[in-house]
Amino acid sequence: MTKQAAALLRPLQSLPGVGPSIAQDLWELGVRRPEQLRGRDAEALYEEFCALKKAKVDRCLLYTFRCAIHSVERGKHSQACLQWWNWSDEKQGKRRPH
Repeated sequence: MTKQAAALLRPLQSLPGVGPSIAQDLWELGVRRPEQLRGRDAEALYEEFCALKKAKVDRCLLYTFRCAIHSVERGKHSQACLQWWNWSDEKQGKRRPH
């Protein structure tokens, strides 16, 4: 990754659980700034990314999207809310479709 590309992705990496790879994923989805996640649906974003990649990707990406969106939409957070694994289907009381 070039220095210029890394600099463009840096604002997205301010989100909890988002490193260079997931920042790149968000960029591919058209998200350039954290604020652009406000009001977005994590499931829809995840499905859009799967469609873009023409494959089901690891659901941990969905959990990170949930965490990042929550972070943008709420001002203050408990430490638990900033950990992507606390946004799993199981912890959210959601069942994964078979």
